[in-house]
Amino acid sequence: MSAVRRAVPEDAEEVLRLRQVMIDAMFATDPTVDWHGESLPTLRRKLGEPAGDFVAFVVDHPERPGALASLVAGTIDYRIGKAGDPRGRVGFVFSVATDPDARRRGYARACMTRLLEWFRERDARRVQLTASAEAEPLYVSLGFRPKPDPLLELTL
Repeated sequence: MSAVRRAVPEDAEEVLRLRQVMIDAMFATDPTVDWHGESLPTLRRKLGEPAGDFVAFVVDHPERPGALASLVAGTIDYRIGKAGDPRGRVGFVFSVATDPDARRRGYARACMTRLLEWFRERDARRVQLTASAEAEPLYVSLGFRPKPDPLLELTL
């Protein structure tokens, strides 16, 4: 299997391509990619901040030079501490995606394992994610447990 590596600014377009793969698979949304151009500068900058609270881990596509096979991205947020988590550092996983022609090879698991190590290295005591039904068995096998979902969202 190809090695997991940290994504760099030069990977930004491929990171967005795989994010779109995830979006298309999970949400019935407008399939346009017009937003990619506006998103690229910020993503490139974030990928170039090695000490920041955002990271993406990737696997290069074994059959397509320059393409990525798999992507996992995450952030660490500060929440006011509480018992069991006095520092209040919470990891959040998003944009887990594998190119359709590179699935079932363990790439997403390998990327997730590396991301979980990154969270531990940065003292995140809890990690959260939203899972599709198809991906839930992977996350459960890594130790994630379902929680009641009181999430509300406001679009500004």
